[in-house]
Amino acid sequence: MVISMLSCSSAKYSESFTPGELWKDNNGVHINAHSGGMLFVNGKYYWFGEHKTEGEEGNLANAGVHCYSSEDLYNWVDEGIALAVDPENSNSIIEKGCILERPKVIFNTKTKKYVMWFHLEPKGQGYKGALSGVAISDNITGPYKFIHARRANAGHWPLNVTEWHKTGTIPSKGQSYGGGSLPAHPDSLNILARDMMDGQMARDMTLFVDDDGKAYHIYSSEENSTLHIALLSDDYTNHSGIYTRNFVGRFMEAPAMFKRDGKYYLMMSGCTGWSPNQARSAVADSILGEWKELGDPCIGDTTKTTFHSQSTYILPVQGKRNQYIYMGDRWHPQNAIDGRYVWLPVDFQGEHFFIRWRDRWNLKDL
Repeated sequence: MVISMLSCSSAKYSESFTPGELWKDNNGVHINAHSGGMLFVNGKYYWFGEHKTEGEEGNLANAGVHCYSSEDLYNWVDEGIALAVDPENSNSIIEKGCILERPKVIFNTKTKKYVMWFHLEPKGQGYKGALSGVAISDNITGPYKFIHARRANAGHWPLNVTEWHKTGTIPSKGQSYGGGSLPAHPDSLNILARDMMDGQMARDMTLFVDDDGKAYHIYSSEENSTLHIALLSDDYTNHSGIYTRNFVGRFMEAPAMFKRDGKYYLMMSGCTGWSPNQARSAVADSILGEWKELGDPCIGDTTKTTFHSQSTYILPVQGKRNQYIYMGDRWHPQNAIDGRYVWLPVDFQGEHFFIRWRDRWNLKDL
């Protein structure tokens, strides 16, 4: 579904980015790939994101995951729905009206499969499920076949677990919280132990493939209070049982990871629902930690709202060494389809990275 205010009869060729403005595809329609990620294959970028529809109901998954392709990052071709949700009343866990967020796609060189992960909440159950969905395809644009959805690392303790977690009081499994705060520190509540056997919660997420081909799932867990970084299985379709807890009690959402000069970087947000908040950044010598926070990377962001956006991905620009683009979403929850995209260049100084606002820019500015 596309509403008239977001479309026109034809698209104009573009040679620049205009953050926060309508961004039209080859059909003259505003790009519909929210909270997405990117994959570069055979000279093309492929952008995967949530397909939104009109109104507040458009925040639910009414279509699935949309895919677009581009050779230059400015001009995008609509490749259609890569993963479609099933019809209503199908009894499918990914039926129309479920919550399907932050899809990311990676390629497995061993299996030759494209693997998609996403945060999934079954229809009508709010955000209590905190499941991770997985789908695969032989073709980058799909169609993707849904495999499973489950909690993360069931039956496994993290590498940095303490004896207290193992021996402390295990709270009731029926106890849940709002996701933006807790009545006490997550360790004193022992949420980790509560969910150990059935699997850890996973909400906002991203994927990262390291230089050695190992893939990682990075996700908000323990009622959003703590970020988990988990090694995936060799075929990228399951968790391996190896993971770490990071930023305990800091309530990090919207993780975006990248690597530069041997160091790993994260950009994240706080937990304020659809409302934007002040960005956060961190660096580590090892992907599993320990991580050091670096503060807000946004320079000149006087409103402390990440330039009225929320992080979703940090894109390495092909052919430009150590050049990266911040990809963020500017949410319009009252009319979900009108969500805008904020893309900005990433600068570096020492081990810190920075993002500055630009009304219009292009890759020549990098």
